[in-house]
Amino acid sequence: MGDCIFCKILRGEIPSRKVYEDELAYAFHDINPVAPIHILIIPKKHLAGIHEMEEEDRELIGHLFWVARKIAEDLGHSPSQDPTRGYRLVLNSGSLAGQTVFHLHLHLLAGREMSWPPG
Repeated sequence: MGDCIFCKILRGEIPSRKVYEDELAYAFHDINPVAPIHILIIPKKHLAGIHEMEEEDRELIGHLFWVARKIAEDLGHSPSQDPTRGYRLVLNSGSLAGQTVFHLHLHLLAGREMSWPPG
């Protein structure tokens, strides 16, 4: 595990509001939300970003998306439950893309209408 803020959260050195945890992933509420629901989903394995992904990480990355789907369903925001609902997943890679914490993470955003283009 690295020494970034998300690794410190995983080690319990920094508190977080946990939403989900299993052996591969951890999800928690963002402290600076940009939507009524803003959850960060991170792998327990430290990867600075998707650009560090190796072939052996394919299942881990897929698992993060599965966790996002499960959380969205648990919170009642899945379009499979209600076609008027929805959520957005955002994965930034690199500072030019807006990544500020260099530990791979998905943003799950829901609870408001999203616009396009996003940024």
